[in-house]
Amino acid sequence: MVPLSEQETLRRHKLDELRALGIEPYPSELVEVNFSTQEIHDNYHPELNNFQDVALAGRLMSVRVMGKASFAELMDSSGRIQLYVNRDEICPGEDKTLYNNVFKKLLDLGDFIGVKGHVFITQVGETTIHVTELKLLAKALRPLPVVKEKIDEATGEKVVYDAFTDPEQRYRQRYVDLVVNPQVRDTFLKRTQLVQAMRNYLNDKGYLEVETPILQPLYGGAAARPFTTHHNTLDMTLYLRIANELYLKRLIVGGFDGVYEFSKDFRNEGMSRFHNPEFTQMELYVAYKDYHWMMDLVEEMVERVALALHGKTEVQVGENLINFQRPWQRYTMFEAIEKFTGVAIGKMDEVALRETAAKLKVGLDPSMGKSKIIDEIFGEHVEPKLIQPTFITDYPVEMSPLAKKHRDQPGLVERFEAICNGKEICNAFSELNDPIDQRQRFEDQLELGKRGDTEAMVLDEDFLRALEYGMPPTAGLGIGIDRLSMIMTNSHSIQDVLFFPQMRPETGG
Repeated sequence: MVPLSEQETLRRHKLDELRALGIEPYPSELVEVNFSTQEIHDNYHPELNNFQDVALAGRLMSVRVMGKASFAELMDSSGRIQLYVNRDEICPGEDKTLYNNVFKKLLDLGDFIGVKGHVFITQVGETTIHVTELKLLAKALRPLPVVKEKIDEATGEKVVYDAFTDPEQRYRQRYVDLVVNPQVRDTFLKRTQLVQAMRNYLNDKGYLEVETPILQPLYGGAAARPFTTHHNTLDMTLYLRIANELYLKRLIVGGFDGVYEFSKDFRNEGMSRFHNPEFTQMELYVAYKDYHWMMDLVEEMVERVALALHGKTEVQVGENLINFQRPWQRYTMFEAIEKFTGVAIGKMDEVALRETAAKLKVGLDPSMGKSKIIDEIFGEHVEPKLIQPTFITDYPVEMSPLAKKHRDQPGLVERFEAICNGKEICNAFSELNDPIDQRQRFEDQLELGKRGDTEAMVLDEDFLRALEYGMPPTAGLGIGIDRLSMIMTNSHSIQDVLFFPQMRPETGG
Protein backbone atom coordinates (compact mmCIF):
# COMPACT_ATOMS: atom_id res chain seq x y z
CA MET A 1 0.00 0.00 0.00
CA VAL A 2 1.28 3.47 -0.93
CA PRO A 3 2.12 5.54 2.18
CA LEU A 4 -0.29 8.35 2.93
CA SER A 5 0.81 11.92 2.33
CA GLU A 6 0.77 14.44 5.16
CA GLN A 7 -2.46 15.93 3.78
CA GLU A 8 -4.13 12.52 3.51
CA THR A 9 -3.13 11.64 7.07
CA LEU A 10 -4.45 14.96 8.36
CA ARG A 11 -7.78 14.48 6.61
CA ARG A 12 -8.19 11.03 8.17
CA HIS A 13 -7.57 12.57 11.59
CA LYS A 14 -10.29 15.13 10.83
CA LEU A 15 -12.59 12.27 9.86
CA ASP A 16 -12.08 10.76 13.32
CA GLU A 17 -12.68 14.12 15.01
CA LEU A 18 -15.93 14.61 13.13
CA ARG A 19 -17.18 11.23 14.25
CA ALA A 20 -16.10 12.00 17.81
CA LEU A 21 -18.34 15.08 17.63
CA GLY A 22 -21.26 12.88 16.57
CA ILE A 23 -21.15 14.08 12.96
CA GLU A 24 -21.47 11.38 10.29
CA PRO A 25 -19.07 12.33 7.45
CA TYR A 26 -21.04 10.25 4.93
CA PRO A 27 -24.74 10.67 5.83
CA SER A 28 -27.41 8.58 4.10
CA GLU A 29 -30.34 11.01 4.01
CA LEU A 30 -31.70 12.53 0.82
CA VAL A 31 -30.19 15.97 0.16
CA GLU A 32 -32.60 18.77 -0.67
CA VAL A 33 -31.53 20.73 -3.76
CA ASN A 34 -33.95 23.13 -5.41
CA PHE A 35 -31.68 25.24 -7.62
CA SER A 36 -28.35 25.07 -9.43
CA THR A 37 -25.67 27.72 -9.22
CA GLN A 38 -26.21 28.54 -12.90
CA GLU A 39 -29.94 29.09 -12.39
CA ILE A 40 -29.19 31.55 -9.61
CA HIS A 41 -26.57 33.45 -11.62
CA ASP A 42 -28.87 33.63 -14.64
CA ASN A 43 -32.11 34.58 -12.89
CA TYR A 44 -31.45 36.41 -9.61
CA HIS A 45 -32.64 40.04 -9.57
CA PRO A 46 -32.29 42.02 -6.30
CA GLU A 47 -35.30 44.20 -7.10
CA LEU A 48 -37.48 41.09 -7.36
CA ASN A 49 -36.16 39.73 -4.06
CA ASN A 50 -36.29 36.23 -5.56
CA PHE A 51 -34.30 33.16 -4.52
CA GLN A 52 -35.00 33.73 -0.84
CA ASP A 53 -35.27 30.03 -0.02
CA VAL A 54 -32.53 28.10 -1.81
CA ALA A 55 -30.95 24.72 -1.13
CA LEU A 56 -27.77 23.74 -2.94
CA ALA A 57 -25.14 21.04 -2.70
CA GLY A 58 -21.66 20.68 -4.12
CA ARG A 59 -17.94 20.77 -3.44
CA LEU A 60 -16.30 23.33 -1.18
CA MET A 61 -13.70 24.94 -3.47
CA SER A 62 -12.34 27.86 -1.43
CA VAL A 63 -12.65 29.37 2.06
CA ARG A 64 -11.69 32.80 3.44
CA VAL A 65 -12.17 32.84 7.20
CA MET A 66 -12.63 36.28 8.75
CA GLY A 67 -13.42 35.74 12.42
CA LYS A 68 -17.12 35.26 13.03
CA ALA A 69 -17.93 35.34 9.31
CA SER A 70 -16.37 33.75 6.26
CA PHE A 71 -16.67 33.65 2.52
CA ALA A 72 -16.45 30.35 0.65
CA GLU A 73 -17.12 29.00 -2.83
CA LEU A 74 -19.35 26.07 -3.70
CA MET A 75 -19.19 24.22 -7.03
CA ASP A 76 -22.01 22.08 -8.38
CA SER A 77 -22.41 20.48 -11.81
CA SER A 78 -23.35 23.80 -13.43
CA GLY A 79 -20.71 26.12 -11.98
CA ARG A 80 -19.62 28.01 -8.87
CA ILE A 81 -21.20 30.45 -6.47
CA GLN A 82 -19.96 32.40 -3.45
CA LEU A 83 -21.20 31.59 0.06
CA TYR A 84 -21.38 33.93 3.03
CA VAL A 85 -21.20 31.93 6.27
CA ASN A 86 -21.90 33.75 9.54
CA ARG A 87 -21.22 31.96 12.82
CA ASP A 88 -24.40 33.08 14.55
CA GLU A 89 -26.57 32.32 11.50
CA ILE A 90 -25.58 28.66 11.24
CA CYS A 91 -25.22 28.30 15.03
CA PRO A 92 -28.18 30.30 16.44
CA GLY A 93 -27.88 28.77 19.93
CA GLU A 94 -25.07 28.71 22.48
CA ASP A 95 -23.23 25.84 20.81
CA LYS A 96 -20.93 27.26 18.10
CA THR A 97 -19.22 23.94 17.32
CA LEU A 98 -20.52 23.79 13.76
CA TYR A 99 -18.76 27.02 12.86
CA ASN A 100 -15.77 27.15 15.22
CA ASN A 101 -14.74 23.49 14.90
CA VAL A 102 -16.40 21.93 11.88
CA PHE A 103 -16.45 24.74 9.33
CA LYS A 104 -13.21 26.48 10.32
CA LYS A 105 -11.07 23.46 11.21
CA LEU A 106 -12.48 20.16 10.02
CA LEU A 107 -13.78 20.95 6.53
CA ASP A 108 -11.35 20.81 3.61
CA LEU A 109 -11.40 21.91 0.01
CA GLY A 110 -13.10 19.21 -2.05
CA ASP A 111 -15.55 18.20 0.70
CA PHE A 112 -19.18 17.98 -0.35
CA ILE A 113 -21.53 20.20 1.63
CA GLY A 114 -25.20 21.13 1.52
CA VAL A 115 -26.36 24.65 2.28
CA LYS A 116 -29.64 26.53 2.65
CA GLY A 117 -30.15 30.26 2.69
CA HIS A 118 -31.07 33.27 0.56
CA VAL A 119 -29.34 35.10 -2.26
CA PHE A 120 -28.00 38.64 -2.13
CA ILE A 121 -25.44 40.82 -3.89
CA THR A 122 -22.30 41.85 -1.98
CA GLN A 123 -20.96 45.38 -1.98
CA VAL A 124 -18.51 44.43 -4.72
CA GLY A 125 -21.32 43.04 -6.88
CA GLU A 126 -20.86 39.29 -6.28
CA THR A 127 -23.95 37.09 -6.33
CA THR A 128 -23.78 35.25 -3.00
CA ILE A 129 -25.77 32.83 -0.85
CA HIS A 130 -26.25 33.97 2.73
CA VAL A 131 -26.04 30.58 4.43
CA THR A 132 -28.44 29.77 7.26
CA GLU A 133 -27.91 25.99 7.33
CA LEU A 134 -24.79 23.99 6.49
CA LYS A 135 -24.18 20.24 6.51
CA LEU A 136 -21.25 18.01 5.61
CA LEU A 137 -22.31 15.49 2.95
CA ALA A 138 -19.06 13.68 2.11
CA LYS A 139 -15.51 14.09 3.41
CA ALA A 140 -12.79 14.08 0.73
CA LEU A 141 -9.75 12.13 1.93
CA ARG A 142 -7.48 13.21 -0.91
CA PRO A 143 -6.77 16.88 -1.69
CA LEU A 144 -7.70 18.17 -5.13
CA PRO A 145 -4.94 19.69 -7.24
CA VAL A 146 -5.30 23.41 -6.70
CA VAL A 147 -4.33 25.73 -9.53
CA LYS A 148 -2.30 28.60 -8.11
CA GLU A 149 -1.58 32.01 -9.53
CA LYS A 150 1.12 34.57 -8.85
CA ILE A 151 2.37 37.77 -10.42
CA ASP A 152 5.74 37.59 -12.11
CA GLU A 153 7.74 40.43 -10.54
CA ALA A 154 9.83 40.92 -13.66
CA THR A 155 6.98 41.12 -16.19
CA GLY A 156 3.98 41.95 -14.00
CA GLU A 157 2.03 39.15 -15.73
CA LYS A 158 -0.10 36.52 -14.02
CA VAL A 159 1.55 33.08 -13.93
CA VAL A 160 -0.46 29.88 -13.40
CA TYR A 161 1.26 26.91 -11.78
CA ASP A 162 0.44 23.54 -10.20
CA ALA A 163 -2.28 23.07 -12.82
CA PHE A 164 -3.59 19.55 -13.43
CA THR A 165 -2.41 19.37 -17.04
CA ASP A 166 -0.35 16.18 -17.43
CA PRO A 167 -2.27 14.17 -20.09
CA GLU A 168 -1.65 10.76 -18.53
CA GLN A 169 -2.82 11.94 -15.11
CA ARG A 170 -5.86 13.63 -16.64
CA TYR A 171 -6.93 10.51 -18.58
CA ARG A 172 -6.31 8.14 -15.65
CA GLN A 173 -8.04 10.38 -13.13
CA ARG A 174 -10.80 11.87 -15.27
CA TYR A 175 -12.85 12.40 -12.11
CA VAL A 176 -10.22 14.90 -10.93
CA ASP A 177 -9.83 16.40 -14.40
CA LEU A 178 -13.54 17.20 -14.55
CA VAL A 179 -13.44 18.94 -11.17
CA VAL A 180 -10.42 21.17 -11.68
CA ASN A 181 -10.52 21.81 -15.46
CA PRO A 182 -13.94 23.29 -16.31
CA GLN A 183 -13.27 23.26 -20.08
CA VAL A 184 -13.16 19.44 -19.97
CA ARG A 185 -16.75 19.30 -18.77
CA ASP A 186 -17.76 21.53 -21.69
CA THR A 187 -16.14 19.11 -24.16
CA PHE A 188 -18.26 16.22 -22.91
CA LEU A 189 -21.43 18.31 -22.79
CA LYS A 190 -20.85 19.16 -26.45
CA ARG A 191 -20.28 15.49 -27.26
CA THR A 192 -23.67 14.65 -25.74
CA GLN A 193 -25.28 17.52 -27.68
CA LEU A 194 -23.68 16.16 -30.87
CA VAL A 195 -25.19 12.71 -30.36
CA GLN A 196 -28.55 14.21 -29.46
CA ALA A 197 -28.55 16.40 -32.57
CA MET A 198 -27.86 13.36 -34.77
CA ARG A 199 -30.50 11.29 -32.99
CA ASN A 200 -33.10 14.05 -33.38
CA TYR A 201 -32.27 14.39 -37.07
CA LEU A 202 -32.66 10.66 -37.72
CA ASN A 203 -35.79 10.33 -35.60
CA ASP A 204 -37.39 13.23 -37.47
CA LYS A 205 -36.87 11.23 -40.66
CA GLY A 206 -38.71 8.29 -39.13
CA TYR A 207 -35.78 5.90 -38.81
CA LEU A 208 -35.84 3.35 -36.00
CA GLU A 209 -33.10 3.28 -33.35
CA VAL A 210 -32.22 -0.34 -32.57
CA GLU A 211 -29.75 -2.47 -30.61
CA THR A 212 -27.74 -5.37 -32.04
CA PRO A 213 -25.38 -7.90 -30.40
CA ILE A 214 -22.00 -6.84 -29.06
CA LEU A 215 -20.92 -10.45 -28.48
CA GLN A 216 -20.94 -12.13 -31.89
CA PRO A 217 -20.13 -15.69 -33.05
CA LEU A 218 -18.51 -14.19 -36.16
CA TYR A 219 -17.02 -10.72 -36.49
CA GLY A 220 -17.79 -8.80 -39.67
CA GLY A 221 -18.75 -5.51 -41.25
CA ALA A 222 -15.23 -4.06 -41.33
CA ALA A 223 -11.59 -4.89 -41.93
CA ALA A 224 -10.15 -5.18 -38.43
CA ARG A 225 -8.80 -7.62 -35.85
CA PRO A 226 -11.31 -8.56 -33.15
CA PHE A 227 -11.09 -9.08 -29.42
CA THR A 228 -11.81 -12.70 -28.54
CA THR A 229 -13.60 -14.11 -25.52
CA HIS A 230 -15.16 -17.43 -24.48
CA HIS A 231 -18.68 -18.31 -23.43
CA ASN A 232 -18.39 -21.01 -20.76
CA THR A 233 -21.95 -22.36 -20.88
CA LEU A 234 -22.03 -22.71 -24.66
CA ASP A 235 -18.33 -23.62 -24.75
CA MET A 236 -17.77 -21.41 -27.79
CA THR A 237 -15.54 -18.57 -28.88
CA LEU A 238 -17.22 -15.19 -29.21
CA TYR A 239 -15.95 -11.87 -30.52
CA LEU A 240 -16.55 -8.31 -29.45
CA ARG A 241 -18.09 -6.70 -32.51
CA ILE A 242 -15.90 -4.68 -34.84
CA ALA A 243 -19.02 -3.28 -36.52
CA ASN A 244 -22.78 -3.83 -36.45
CA GLU A 245 -23.32 -3.60 -40.19
CA LEU A 246 -24.29 -7.19 -40.93
CA TYR A 247 -26.93 -7.27 -38.19
CA LEU A 248 -28.48 -3.97 -39.28
CA LYS A 249 -28.68 -5.26 -42.85
CA ARG A 250 -30.51 -8.33 -41.54
CA LEU A 251 -33.13 -5.90 -40.18
CA ILE A 252 -33.50 -4.33 -43.63
CA VAL A 253 -34.06 -7.87 -44.96
CA GLY A 254 -36.66 -8.24 -42.19
CA GLY A 255 -38.70 -5.34 -43.52
CA PHE A 256 -37.58 -2.16 -41.77
CA ASP A 257 -37.03 0.75 -44.17
CA GLY A 258 -34.54 2.65 -42.02
CA VAL A 259 -32.60 1.56 -38.91
CA TYR A 260 -29.72 3.12 -37.00
CA GLU A 261 -27.64 2.36 -33.92
CA PHE A 262 -25.15 4.28 -31.80
CA SER A 263 -22.83 1.36 -31.17
CA LYS A 264 -19.80 0.61 -29.05
CA ASP A 265 -17.37 -1.25 -31.30
CA PHE A 266 -14.02 -2.85 -30.49
CA ARG A 267 -10.95 -3.33 -32.67
CA ASN A 268 -7.79 -5.03 -31.49
CA GLU A 269 -5.40 -2.69 -33.20
CA GLY A 270 -2.88 0.06 -32.52
CA MET A 271 -3.53 3.02 -30.26
CA SER A 272 -2.85 6.64 -31.17
CA ARG A 273 -4.38 10.05 -30.75
CA PHE A 274 -6.89 8.97 -33.43
CA HIS A 275 -7.47 5.36 -32.29
CA ASN A 276 -8.87 3.80 -29.14
CA PRO A 277 -9.63 0.04 -29.05
CA GLU A 278 -13.15 0.82 -27.83
CA PHE A 279 -14.95 3.48 -29.86
CA THR A 280 -18.41 4.71 -30.81
CA GLN A 281 -19.97 4.95 -34.22
CA MET A 282 -23.41 5.53 -35.59
CA GLU A 283 -24.47 3.18 -38.36
CA LEU A 284 -27.51 3.89 -40.53
CA TYR A 285 -29.16 1.75 -43.23
CA VAL A 286 -32.01 3.02 -45.42
CA ALA A 287 -33.82 0.91 -47.99
CA TYR A 288 -34.35 2.05 -51.59
CA LYS A 289 -31.52 4.64 -51.43
CA ASP A 290 -27.99 4.81 -52.86
CA TYR A 291 -24.66 6.37 -51.95
CA HIS A 292 -25.39 9.65 -53.77
CA TRP A 293 -28.47 10.12 -51.60
CA MET A 294 -26.44 9.21 -48.49
CA MET A 295 -23.82 11.89 -49.29
CA ASP A 296 -26.57 14.51 -49.25
CA LEU A 297 -27.83 13.19 -45.91
CA VAL A 298 -24.35 13.30 -44.35
CA GLU A 299 -23.82 16.89 -45.48
CA GLU A 300 -27.14 17.99 -44.05
CA MET A 301 -26.80 16.08 -40.77
CA VAL A 302 -23.24 17.23 -39.98
CA GLU A 303 -24.11 20.82 -40.92
CA ARG A 304 -26.98 20.63 -38.42
CA VAL A 305 -24.63 19.25 -35.76
CA ALA A 306 -22.29 22.23 -36.23
CA LEU A 307 -25.21 24.64 -35.94
CA ALA A 308 -26.54 22.87 -32.83
CA LEU A 309 -23.16 23.04 -31.07
CA HIS A 310 -21.81 26.38 -32.30
CA GLY A 311 -24.68 28.31 -33.82
CA LYS A 312 -22.76 28.48 -37.11
CA THR A 313 -21.25 26.13 -39.68
CA GLU A 314 -17.66 27.29 -39.11
CA VAL A 315 -15.64 25.41 -36.46
CA GLN A 316 -12.09 26.24 -35.35
CA VAL A 317 -9.93 23.09 -35.22
CA GLY A 318 -6.35 23.86 -34.24
CA GLU A 319 -5.05 26.29 -36.85
CA ASN A 320 -7.80 25.41 -39.33
CA LEU A 321 -11.18 27.08 -39.68
CA ILE A 322 -13.41 24.31 -41.04
CA ASN A 323 -16.71 25.13 -42.71
CA PHE A 324 -19.38 22.43 -42.77
CA GLN A 325 -21.78 24.42 -44.92
CA ARG A 326 -23.15 22.43 -47.85
CA PRO A 327 -22.14 21.45 -50.51
CA TRP A 328 -18.80 19.74 -49.77
CA GLN A 329 -16.01 19.07 -52.24
CA ARG A 330 -16.18 15.69 -54.03
CA TYR A 331 -13.41 13.64 -55.71
CA THR A 332 -13.22 10.05 -56.83
CA MET A 333 -10.39 8.17 -55.11
CA PHE A 334 -8.31 8.02 -58.30
CA GLU A 335 -8.93 11.74 -58.98
CA ALA A 336 -7.76 12.61 -55.47
CA ILE A 337 -4.59 10.50 -55.73
CA GLU A 338 -3.73 12.02 -59.11
CA LYS A 339 -4.45 15.55 -57.83
CA PHE A 340 -2.11 15.23 -54.84
CA THR A 341 0.61 12.97 -56.29
CA GLY A 342 0.48 13.65 -60.02
CA VAL A 343 0.22 9.90 -60.68
CA ALA A 344 -2.74 8.20 -62.40
CA ILE A 345 -3.08 4.76 -60.82
CA GLY A 346 -6.54 3.78 -62.05
CA LYS A 347 -5.34 1.16 -64.57
CA MET A 348 -2.30 -0.16 -62.69
CA ASP A 349 -1.92 -3.80 -61.72
CA GLU A 350 -0.40 -4.90 -58.40
CA VAL A 351 3.18 -4.85 -59.72
CA ALA A 352 2.85 -1.31 -61.05
CA LEU A 353 1.18 -0.19 -57.84
CA ARG A 354 4.08 -1.54 -55.78
CA GLU A 355 6.55 0.32 -58.01
CA THR A 356 4.51 3.52 -57.65
CA ALA A 357 4.32 3.15 -53.90
CA ALA A 358 8.10 2.73 -53.74
CA LYS A 359 8.60 5.92 -55.79
CA LEU A 360 6.23 7.75 -53.45
CA LYS A 361 8.11 6.34 -50.42
CA VAL A 362 5.06 4.48 -49.11
CA GLY A 363 5.95 1.48 -46.96
CA LEU A 364 4.32 -1.85 -47.87
CA ASP A 365 4.50 -5.47 -46.77
CA PRO A 366 4.15 -8.66 -48.87
CA SER A 367 0.66 -9.49 -47.55
CA MET A 368 -0.88 -6.37 -49.12
CA GLY A 369 -3.04 -6.79 -52.19
CA LYS A 370 -4.06 -4.04 -54.65
CA SER A 371 -6.64 -2.52 -52.32
CA LYS A 372 -4.25 -2.23 -49.39
CA ILE A 373 -1.56 -0.65 -51.57
CA ILE A 374 -4.00 1.95 -52.92
CA ASP A 375 -5.22 2.60 -49.39
CA GLU A 376 -1.65 3.14 -48.17
CA ILE A 377 -0.89 5.59 -51.00
CA PHE A 378 -4.11 7.47 -50.26
CA GLY A 379 -3.45 7.52 -46.51
CA GLU A 380 0.09 8.79 -46.94
CA HIS A 381 -0.32 11.41 -49.67
CA VAL A 382 -3.97 12.47 -49.84
CA GLU A 383 -5.89 12.08 -46.58
CA PRO A 384 -3.69 14.41 -44.46
CA LYS A 385 -4.18 17.19 -47.02
CA LEU A 386 -7.99 17.13 -46.95
CA ILE A 387 -8.80 19.74 -44.31
CA GLN A 388 -12.21 21.03 -45.38
CA PRO A 389 -14.94 18.33 -45.41
CA THR A 390 -14.49 16.33 -48.61
CA PHE A 391 -16.15 13.27 -50.07
CA ILE A 392 -13.89 10.63 -51.65
CA THR A 393 -15.94 8.32 -53.88
CA ASP A 394 -15.73 5.26 -56.13
CA TYR A 395 -13.21 2.92 -54.53
CA PRO A 396 -11.61 -0.17 -56.12
CA VAL A 397 -13.76 -3.25 -55.65
CA GLU A 398 -11.00 -5.04 -53.69
CA MET A 399 -11.16 -2.36 -50.98
CA SER A 400 -14.86 -2.76 -50.26
CA PRO A 401 -16.17 -6.32 -49.86
CA LEU A 402 -19.63 -5.14 -48.75
CA ALA A 403 -20.27 -2.40 -51.34
CA LYS A 404 -22.22 -2.71 -54.59
CA LYS A 405 -20.27 -2.68 -57.86
CA HIS A 406 -20.30 0.68 -59.61
CA ARG A 407 -23.16 1.07 -62.09
CA ASP A 408 -20.88 2.73 -64.70
CA GLN A 409 -17.23 2.04 -63.82
CA PRO A 410 -16.03 -1.59 -63.95
CA GLY A 411 -13.64 -2.52 -61.16
CA LEU A 412 -15.03 0.11 -58.77
CA VAL A 413 -17.72 0.14 -56.08
CA GLU A 414 -20.26 2.73 -55.01
CA ARG A 415 -18.62 3.88 -51.84
CA PHE A 416 -17.64 7.17 -50.24
CA GLU A 417 -15.73 8.36 -47.23
CA ALA A 418 -15.96 11.85 -45.75
CA ILE A 419 -12.54 13.24 -44.82
CA CYS A 420 -12.16 16.28 -42.57
CA ASN A 421 -9.11 17.80 -40.90
CA GLY A 422 -6.99 15.07 -42.47
CA LYS A 423 -8.95 12.10 -41.09
CA GLU A 424 -11.88 9.93 -42.13
CA ILE A 425 -15.08 10.69 -40.23
CA CYS A 426 -17.49 8.42 -42.09
CA ASN A 427 -17.76 5.56 -44.55
CA ALA A 428 -20.78 4.66 -46.71
CA PHE A 429 -21.89 2.39 -49.55
CA SER A 430 -24.60 1.52 -51.92
CA GLU A 431 -24.87 -1.78 -50.10
CA LEU A 432 -24.14 -5.04 -51.89
CA ASN A 433 -27.39 -7.05 -52.01
CA ASP A 434 -26.42 -9.70 -54.58
CA PRO A 435 -25.82 -12.84 -52.46
CA ILE A 436 -23.76 -14.60 -55.15
CA ASP A 437 -21.46 -11.59 -55.60
CA GLN A 438 -21.24 -11.23 -51.81
CA ARG A 439 -20.17 -14.85 -51.39
CA GLN A 440 -17.39 -14.38 -53.96
CA ARG A 441 -16.20 -11.23 -52.18
CA PHE A 442 -16.06 -13.10 -48.87
CA GLU A 443 -14.09 -15.89 -50.53
CA ASP A 444 -11.65 -13.32 -51.94
CA GLN A 445 -11.21 -12.04 -48.38
CA LEU A 446 -10.43 -15.56 -47.19
CA GLU A 447 -7.61 -15.72 -49.76
CA LEU A 448 -6.20 -12.43 -48.44
CA GLY A 449 -6.33 -13.92 -44.95
CA LYS A 450 -4.28 -16.89 -46.16
CA ARG A 451 -1.67 -14.39 -47.44
CA GLY A 452 -1.34 -13.03 -43.91
CA ASP A 453 -3.84 -10.15 -43.89
CA THR A 454 -4.99 -10.21 -40.26
CA GLU A 455 -7.80 -7.74 -41.00
CA ALA A 456 -9.42 -9.71 -43.82
CA MET A 457 -13.13 -10.44 -43.36
CA VAL A 458 -14.51 -13.86 -42.50
CA LEU A 459 -17.28 -15.62 -44.38
CA ASP A 460 -20.65 -15.28 -42.63
CA GLU A 461 -23.02 -18.01 -43.88
CA ASP A 462 -26.02 -16.70 -41.93
CA PHE A 463 -25.63 -13.23 -43.43
CA LEU A 464 -25.44 -14.77 -46.91
CA ARG A 465 -28.59 -16.76 -46.12
CA ALA A 466 -30.32 -13.51 -45.14
CA LEU A 467 -29.31 -11.92 -48.46
CA GLU A 468 -30.67 -14.96 -50.30
CA TYR A 469 -34.11 -14.15 -48.86
CA GLY A 470 -33.77 -10.77 -50.59
CA MET A 471 -32.54 -7.36 -49.46
CA PRO A 472 -33.84 -4.26 -51.25
CA PRO A 473 -31.43 -1.66 -52.67
CA THR A 474 -30.00 0.00 -49.56
CA ALA A 475 -27.66 2.84 -48.64
CA GLY A 476 -25.52 2.35 -45.51
CA LEU A 477 -23.42 4.70 -43.41
CA GLY A 478 -20.99 4.47 -40.51
CA ILE A 479 -19.91 7.73 -38.89
CA GLY A 480 -17.27 7.90 -36.16
CA ILE A 481 -18.67 9.74 -33.15
CA ASP A 482 -15.27 10.07 -31.45
CA ARG A 483 -13.57 11.55 -34.53
CA LEU A 484 -16.47 13.91 -35.18
CA SER A 485 -16.44 14.94 -31.51
CA MET A 486 -12.72 15.74 -31.76
CA ILE A 487 -13.41 18.12 -34.63
CA MET A 488 -16.52 19.72 -33.14
CA THR A 489 -14.80 20.36 -29.78
CA ASN A 490 -11.35 21.32 -31.15
CA SER A 491 -9.74 18.41 -29.30
CA HIS A 492 -6.22 17.30 -30.21
CA SER A 493 -6.60 13.65 -29.21
CA ILE A 494 -9.34 11.03 -29.18
CA GLN A 495 -8.51 10.54 -25.49
CA ASP A 496 -9.80 14.08 -24.90
CA VAL A 497 -13.33 13.11 -26.00
CA LEU A 498 -13.51 9.77 -24.16
CA PHE A 499 -14.30 9.90 -20.47
CA PHE A 500 -12.15 6.86 -19.75
CA PRO A 501 -9.73 6.06 -22.61
CA GLN A 502 -7.81 2.80 -22.59
CA MET A 503 -4.45 3.14 -20.79
CA ARG A 504 -1.48 0.92 -20.04
CA PRO A 505 -1.46 -0.51 -16.51
CA GLU A 506 -0.43 2.08 -13.97
CA THR A 507 3.05 1.63 -12.52
CA GLY A 508 4.19 2.77 -9.09
CA GLY A 509 2.03 4.87 -6.82
